Amino acid sequence: MNVEVNNESGVEIDANGLMRLSRFVMSSLRLHPECELSIKLVDEDTMTRYHVEFLDLPGPTDVMSWPMDELRPGTDSEDDSDAPLGHLGDIALCPTVAAAQGAKAGHGTWAELELLTVHGILHLLGYDHAEPADKAEMWDVQGRLLEAWRAPGNSLGQ
Repeated sequence: MNVEVNNESGVEIDANGLMRLSRFVMSSLRLHPECELSIKLVDEDTMTRYHVEFLDLPGPTDVMSWPMDELRPGTDSEDDSDAPLGHLGDIALCPTVAAAQGAKAGHGTWAELELLTVHGILHLLGYDHAEPADKAEMWDVQGRLLEAWRAPGNSLGQ
């Protein structure tokens, strides 16, 4: 799985950690082993511009996603290499917004960036949280992925 992380935020972030997490999520969701993902870390001014331009909403946000090839999670009954190959999409993360949210939630910046990365990937795969049932499903998948990522036996998450 090809994951590219481009940090233009001015904040030092563990890019390798974001790549490992993204690969873990993509593999867990049974995407093709050669699918691609781009993550861009941006400052608040850039995220504000994206938020206004693409969603017509004011101020910076924490994460935004732009799907490309409309990929969907694979199933347990298929070989991952049979899954469609393509570019999953692009994610923009704002570390300063994540830091504020992580502090407010009491789990810190890195845990918030992990959550937002998983959240962004799920959006790229068609998950949404506009309706209560959709939100419950997305939060369930997101929670299970983060729990598996952070599990003591997961050498990728350590």
